[in-house]
Amino acid sequence: MIDISFSDRVLAWAEVAGRNNLPWQQQPSAYRVWVSEIMLQQTQVDTVIPYFEKFMQRFPQVEDLAAAAQDEVLHYWSGLGYYAR
Repeated sequence: MIDISFSDRVLAWAEVAGRNNLPWQQQPSAYRVWVSEIMLQQTQVDTVIPYFEKFMQRFPQVEDLAAAAQDEVLHYWSGLGYYAR
């Protein structure tokens, strides 16, 4: 009998029960995952999705975000749970 490790069981469960069609999972990059993780810290997934899509449309690369004015970034972030992050 093969002993399946805990991590293998979690990964198998996630494959069956997890969400696999979230916007940040499509064409994943460190930047997209980072933005999604910050957004998801204080806001539910269903709420984050449209904000994430609009944010990525306006700031598709980290360089775009870095070049933007803080007020513009906050405008796109407005409505999400926690602004101080």
